[in-house]
Amino acid sequence: MSSKTTISPAPLLVSPSTAEASQRILDTAERLFAELGYDAVSISMIAEQADVSKANIFHHFSSKDELYATVLRSACAESTRLLDELVSANGSIAERLTYFAQAHIAHLNKHHHIARLVQRELFEDGACRGKQLAEQVCGENFSRLVGILRDGQARGELRHDRDPAMIANLLVGANVFFFQNRELFRHFPDVDFADDPVRYSQMMVEIILDGIIVRHGDASSNSRS
Repeated sequence: MSSKTTISPAPLLVSPSTAEASQRILDTAERLFAELGYDAVSISMIAEQADVSKANIFHHFSSKDELYATVLRSACAESTRLLDELVSANGSIAERLTYFAQAHIAHLNKHHHIARLVQRELFEDGACRGKQLAEQVCGENFSRLVGILRDGQARGELRHDRDPAMIANLLVGANVFFFQNRELFRHFPDVDFADDPVRYSQMMVEIILDGIIVRHGDASSNSRS
């Protein structure tokens, strides 16, 4: 996708009277970019399927590149909100991470086009596009999650001998893997959680935390010698 340029600055906020059209454009662009790829999607195609004029699209977005960048940023905005809730929520780190994992997998399901779009980007453009996505789209949110885990270590809630970036990678990566392979899992006789993402998230976080959380005087596990 050589025609793509560096992600441009965020567009100006639209007025309430035009917000609905702007969102319809974004939703349509998200779906088409994910299904067909950047180069195969034209502004005319987006306009036709969003039921707006090309002039309307250019009223909100200065170029196809800017529209594409805004689509990618929209997913990160939701992830930012989830991280804000993770920081402000009450409860133990275990309870908050469980909630975050459940909310994250619900986010992936709601914005399935975005999740597939990011994967398409990485498969088609490789390391170069991965660097751009990390630096300009989703890297900041990942760093925030790592920071939250590092704070948990500083408070003595999480083990200090575990890399917080690795923990963050496992939390997010396990959800993405589940989302991408859910249809396959439904056909595995040993998998009974394919249609229960909440239960999946609970079990996943429990397994991860069992290796990282500090348990004072916990001798309840009969799996340890």
